[in-house]
Amino acid sequence: MLVIRPITAADFTALKQIAIESGHGFTSLPVHDERLAQKIKHAEQSFKADVKQPGDQGYLFVLEDTSSGEIVGTTGIEAAVGLQTPLYHFQQNTVIHHSAELNVMNQLKTLTLCNDYTGASEICTLFLRESYRRNHAGRFLSKVRFLFMAEHPQRFASKVIAEMRGAADKDGQPPFWHWLQQLFLTIDFPTADQLIGVGKKAFIAELMPRHPIYVGLLPASAQAVIGQVHENTKPALRMLEKEGFSHRGYIDLFDAGPTVEAPLSQIKSVAASKKVPVKIVADTQGDYTLAVANTAVQDFRASFGKAACFDEASNTLLLSPQLAEALQLSDGEMARFINLDQA
Repeated sequence: MLVIRPITAADFTALKQIAIESGHGFTSLPVHDERLAQKIKHAEQSFKADVKQPGDQGYLFVLEDTSSGEIVGTTGIEAAVGLQTPLYHFQQNTVIHHSAELNVMNQLKTLTLCNDYTGASEICTLFLRESYRRNHAGRFLSKVRFLFMAEHPQRFASKVIAEMRGAADKDGQPPFWHWLQQLFLTIDFPTADQLIGVGKKAFIAELMPRHPIYVGLLPASAQAVIGQVHENTKPALRMLEKEGFSHRGYIDLFDAGPTVEAPLSQIKSVAASKKVPVKIVADTQGDYTLAVANTAVQDFRASFGKAACFDEASNTLLLSPQLAEALQLSDGEMARFINLDQA
């Protein structure tokens, strides 16, 4: 059985292995022992904290295969980004250059450095080992965050964002990066990627262009990938779009991948989730694959499968004894669920 739970210090080795497997461009999990240990400690403190409004909390979960004890994935939520370390994006705009005398009007696209998403919540750090990418596991890993957010909305902002990985060339390098490197940064992409991952972002404010950039002046290869996602990221983007996320013109500084956003209350899985009492019934077998979570914070547990069935007549969620044990739920306690098949 696959079970989501909050990360603990004992998961350090597994998290480092996931950081190695995830590769460049996955800046939220750098291959850096001190930073990874810091992220785990910060997550443990966040889950323990009594929170009335979102602040500098980071919730990092791990997906555990209970049959082997192996950690096979991660997923995370930042409660409010940009409060401690600035969060930068390029905003796409259009400016008009008009000459009445010449009867000429040109609409020109620009990119402007900004911090507009400061204070928003961010879903992030989603990774699933390749051998487990089947049977709704990836979908569950993404949507389980919405179950947690639906249950504890006071911990999160009204706006939720997700940064999508941008397009890369055959060598794994973002075409958008090359012009930045040549004109402004003069460091290679892995170095910049590593600096971002360990929280050293001062060079962005120090070296990045402070004035609007005319897109038409960029190389064609850079222009072509603005707002485009990496081939491997397309399924994740489609899933978020179905949840109600949309692109409002903000892109990543280095790979030009889109950042998408949605109001928390209008995210489909948040709005569609149901909170009901549970009843433990032997041999429970439903027709649909449900993602089910308890209502705890520090002891949060969630799993998915057909060993759960919603009984509309009694407004009760029927759980098999095995699933109830994995979720640390007893008869009459509350659980929150969504239907992964319909999602």
